[in-house]
Amino acid sequence: MGKKSRVKTQKSGSGANTVVSPKEMMNLISELLQKCSSAAPSAGKEWEEYIQIRGLVEKIRKKQKGLSMVFDGNREDYFPDLMCWAQENGASCDGFTVTNFGTEGYGLRATRDIKAEELFLWIPRKMLMTVESAQNSLLGPLYGQDRIMQAMGNVTLALHLLCERASPSSFWLPYIRSLPQEYDTPLYYQQDDVQLLLGTQAVQDVLSQYKNTARQYAYFYKLVQTHPAASKLPLKDSFTFDDYRWAVSSVMTRQNQIPTEDGSRVTLALIPLWDMCNHTNGLITTGYNLEDDRCECVALQDYKENEQIYIFYGTRSNAEFVIHNGFFFQDNAHDRVKIKLGVSKSERLYAMKAEVLARAGIPASCVFALHCNEPPISAQLLAFLRVFCMTEEELKDYLLGDGAINKIFTLGNSEFPVSWENEIKLWTFLENRAALLLKTYKSTSEDDRSFLEKPDLSLHSCLAVQLRLAEKEILEKVSASGRDKRLHFQKKLEEGAPLPHFEESDIALLENSDTDAKLPIILRKLEEVEEGDELQVEEPLLNGEKVSFGTEKIQQVSRDVASERMGQTQAPELSANRTEDIPKENSE
Repeated sequence: MGKKSRVKTQKSGSGANTVVSPKEMMNLISELLQKCSSAAPSAGKEWEEYIQIRGLVEKIRKKQKGLSMVFDGNREDYFPDLMCWAQENGASCDGFTVTNFGTEGYGLRATRDIKAEELFLWIPRKMLMTVESAQNSLLGPLYGQDRIMQAMGNVTLALHLLCERASPSSFWLPYIRSLPQEYDTPLYYQQDDVQLLLGTQAVQDVLSQYKNTARQYAYFYKLVQTHPAASKLPLKDSFTFDDYRWAVSSVMTRQNQIPTEDGSRVTLALIPLWDMCNHTNGLITTGYNLEDDRCECVALQDYKENEQIYIFYGTRSNAEFVIHNGFFFQDNAHDRVKIKLGVSKSERLYAMKAEVLARAGIPASCVFALHCNEPPISAQLLAFLRVFCMTEEELKDYLLGDGAINKIFTLGNSEFPVSWENEIKLWTFLENRAALLLKTYKSTSEDDRSFLEKPDLSLHSCLAVQLRLAEKEILEKVSASGRDKRLHFQKKLEEGAPLPHFEESDIALLENSDTDAKLPIILRKLEEVEEGDELQVEEPLLNGEKVSFGTEKIQQVSRDVASERMGQTQAPELSANRTEDIPKENSE
């Protein structure tokens, strides 16, 4: 899959175009920036806007053909240099090697037996590409004067990566040469592949990702060409959309948060060698050792010699994997779809319902998750639906009745229904809502399964349809679960079964249970995103903490994780954000 040259231009033979004047290119870039910076399109017009933006990008790409910087040979040719470079700079390299695992792509293969929880991989800070190393590079002067770079560490890393790729003397060249030359994020999809996602929940994130990347590229192209602080950057001579798309995808699929040198805050980093590990189900097993100033990874399980070494990327949905990592994980125990619910302000009982929800720490309007496994709803969603379906008398009881404060604890607990009628109503609502959402798709699950059997299906089309099918399967399970629950509680009502009553002593049960549904609602962190929060194009980091490639802002939240092993100083755990160049793989 290698490309041919790494010098000033890509040798594309007869496909290379005539030289485009700087003025002509700047006019196209300005038009793209204006289009991507205009007001958000009205509902239903997003696809039309995407087509227009993509048309401008393709016009630019055509004029830039043959100008992207590339490397000689194939990616695998550079793996020996990567291992030597890592070993010379203090990384551990004696227990594994880089291997092609076929449909999973490149990964790490054990060269000896490795025990579960054994420390087998560490990468010192000096090998990492970070926002701080960008500030200390040729990019530093521009970083110091550009507020967008200062606000978006991931964009800074992308530009840092491009500048170092263009430098023959870059310290990180062995790492950069080992990266995929193309990715399978939706930024690389053909228009027909993206069209397969129309009607899905994921499509808005895909369209936003493309628009945001195009806007960023246009902004930084103009900045590099005009800002005095960019005069010495290698990007001034050659900075194509394909270059930026590659850099964005490299960062988006690999970025992680690590502590700064003094441990006072977190920063973004690319972690060579460790980012070769593919994903499987499990637990986060990577952390940062501040004392030794290095990333450390322990084995997720026992590995025999020649077995592939996996890590767990985090509790991500397949939409997140496809959009940000470029692969679909078939056995994803954490897959989910979003459902937006809210109490209408015009409803007569709005004030009462909003007050009960507020006491439980839940917004009156919120985006929740429907899960692929049982139970399909979280304690938060159960609590919301119970309040949503309450009668006036039930609301009064939870606001003013005996033990009203303690009753709030039971809202997210499946063992303490408000009433049999309330349970019937909420599960009927969920059953019907999931069924209605299924009707919004233009194809059925059976259609998608037949589509996936096509022998000539492209890899990107396969990813799109797999994701589309996964959304439907979750909604089908939720609807079926709602029906089963509805029938169960109808039987309880018909039989006159006594309603379980909450006692104050039951708080211990709520607090100590391992089951999500039994946790007191106000003692749990609300997992879903509130209305008004950014929902699209976010790249999850550190077990759910997020950094957005979609807007000119960055949200970084430090999550200290205590580690007793080796007397390690508290530091964030790491979860890989990565993909590689073959969509059917986990990653490379």
